[in-house]
Amino acid sequence: MAWRGCVMKWAKTEFIKNTNISSRTSRLSPHNQQRCGFRREAKRPETKKGNVSQETNASPAETGAPGPPPPPPPPPRVPRPTLFKPLMFTIGFTGCSFGVAAILQYETLKSRVQSAKEEEESEKLMQGSQDMAYWHEWWNQLSGLQRQLILLMSTVDDLWSSLTEGQRTVTGIIALNAVVLCCWRIPSMQRSMIKYFTSNPASKTRCLPMVLSCFSHYSIIHMVANMYVLWTFSSGIVSLLGKEQFLAVYMSAGVISTMVSYMCKTATGRLYPSLGASGAVMAVLAAVCVKVPEAKLGIIFLPMVTFTAGNALKALIAIDTAGLILGWRLFDHAAHLGGALFGIWYVAYGHKLIWRKREPLVKLWHDMRSPGAGGSRPGGGPGVSGAGPGPR
Repeated sequence: MAWRGCVMKWAKTEFIKNTNISSRTSRLSPHNQQRCGFRREAKRPETKKGNVSQETNASPAETGAPGPPPPPPPPPRVPRPTLFKPLMFTIGFTGCSFGVAAILQYETLKSRVQSAKEEEESEKLMQGSQDMAYWHEWWNQLSGLQRQLILLMSTVDDLWSSLTEGQRTVTGIIALNAVVLCCWRIPSMQRSMIKYFTSNPASKTRCLPMVLSCFSHYSIIHMVANMYVLWTFSSGIVSLLGKEQFLAVYMSAGVISTMVSYMCKTATGRLYPSLGASGAVMAVLAAVCVKVPEAKLGIIFLPMVTFTAGNALKALIAIDTAGLILGWRLFDHAAHLGGALFGIWYVAYGHKLIWRKREPLVKLWHDMRSPGAGGSRPGGGPGVSGAGPGPR
């Protein structure tokens, strides 16, 4: 019985061990897990290398992680501007300037002769017909405001008469530059000012700004410097060429200097806008310095320093040449050189080639004005079409 009890105890122990082992194996068996309500995790399909590469190259917006910025697009190639239209405009504008100047000189001389005759006749009528008592009575009948206005007008007239003909001529140019300078300060006009009053070979509008930019200054200091030089040399250049011829040279020099600037900018690829009357002013300065090279010049802030006009012109040309070669951007050195070279050429050769050959145009204008009066007379009248100041 004792042996039987030991066998039964041993068998019971082995049964408990086998039961624990089977329960453990059932927990680990996938079949039993599925039966007990646990769902197997679905296997991921095997992805190919192409799929892996697509997942790794997903956009940052899809993955939610920041990625490297895309490479910037290549800058568009700016085509080199063609200068055929500006060149034709320069030639046409220069020819029209001198043609209009010749006609204006003819009309001015004609009006002077007519006004002189009218003044002579009026003086004859006034002599002996009225005395000073009449004018005293007329003055006493005026009010105080009317007298003040007459005195003010008389003062302005005396001041205007004290100016030289050259200073009176450039006064209009200075006033026009001042008006354009004020327009630059109006915010609503900025786009129009940049389009029409700055010269740039890369702009769509290139011809009209060649003229308008010569009266445009954005900086007050720039305008004051240019207008001071123009005022200083105006008396000499107008007495040398005459008012009408001076205006033609000034306008033509502004357009020609801008054309030279266009050519240099296009050749070097430095396409930037320019403005100012420096090219036209350089032509005036160069013309006076070539015609009167021994004239003494000075600096406004250093009156003790003096130099000749010829040396001043050489120094300015040297500075602008160095600035053009070295690529300085302080001034438009190409426009300065273009204006200076045009002024030198006109005084030396241009006057003979252009201004002295204006007779056929003036005669044609005279015939158009009075076809039945003096069409058969050579030169359009005695001493009218051929008269006029010139280089002396």
